[in-house]
Amino acid sequence: MTQDTTSARKPLVRIENLVKHFDLGKGQRIHAVDDVSLTIGEREIVGLVGESGSGKSTLGKTLLGLHDKTAGTAHFGDAELPSSYTSKDFQTWAPRMQMIFQDPYSSLNPRMTVGEIVGEGLALHSAFNKREVNDKVADWLTQVGLQADHMSRYPHEFSGGQRQRIGIARALILEPEFVVCDEPISALDVSVQAQVINLLDELKDSMGLTLLFIAHDLSMVRYVSDRMAVMYLGSLVEVGNADEVFFEPLHPYTKILVGSNPEPDPNTERARASTTIEGEIPSPVNVPSGCRFANRCPEVHDRCRHETPELIPLVATDLDIEREQKEGSDMPRRVACHLFS
Repeated sequence: MTQDTTSARKPLVRIENLVKHFDLGKGQRIHAVDDVSLTIGEREIVGLVGESGSGKSTLGKTLLGLHDKTAGTAHFGDAELPSSYTSKDFQTWAPRMQMIFQDPYSSLNPRMTVGEIVGEGLALHSAFNKREVNDKVADWLTQVGLQADHMSRYPHEFSGGQRQRIGIARALILEPEFVVCDEPISALDVSVQAQVINLLDELKDSMGLTLLFIAHDLSMVRYVSDRMAVMYLGSLVEVGNADEVFFEPLHPYTKILVGSNPEPDPNTERARASTTIEGEIPSPVNVPSGCRFANRCPEVHDRCRHETPELIPLVATDLDIEREQKEGSDMPRRVACHLFS
């Protein structure tokens, strides 16, 4: 995908100090998302990466109202999104914000036909009659590489890649402005992953979509995204231009993530030294004080264990300064690490 760094983007989604905790009872709670702030500009793709359990999917679902917010705010354009969505709120916001789910098997109702699955949003959120809905469904199935006569079939009759295309059609048939892609390729074969990514690329350009792209594969996220945000144990540790974060990582956690990313050349992959993260990820129930990565960080020092680092703006090079001046952007590279504070 082409990365546009030539002009400033107007913010479309603003997340400010967002918190999502899950109450376990007896005074215990899971700290799934803690004090996350992130801005996504119009027509921008922001990639969100991190280990399993870091809170990436929870952040996306909380943003779209699938989970209630514990604290903090989120804005879409000039409007503040509800802390707890009602049926009326979903009616208001679903046509503008949608989600492509991770698992193409469990995310489709096996008792509904493809036509019913893809057309459900139109039936609920528009004034189209049944014939018009069917026409739109047929058109969208064609756009995502399927056939119009697939409308009468059920999900179990399709492969994983075809099911994910059905999920994409379901999310985009309402022509939303913003889409959360929750690991949309992780359950697919490599060849099918490329097909789905290329499809999203085409639709992004033709529809002017803004995407929050959640994934494990840093190489894919770098290819897809304009900016990359790195999440660890519910908090953001680094945010910046996707190429810079991938090729010049600053936070120790980002460095290890990039180092553990497989090389496409098998000979290079076999020859390079293994990169692993030592230690165990702390429990999200008993979050340690100080830096959450301290117990696994190869560059830890005493301050890290007692003082929580803030996600601070960092202008490190002349190139960074030139880009900020050119874009007029309020979204410089940010790092949450005492090595840079």
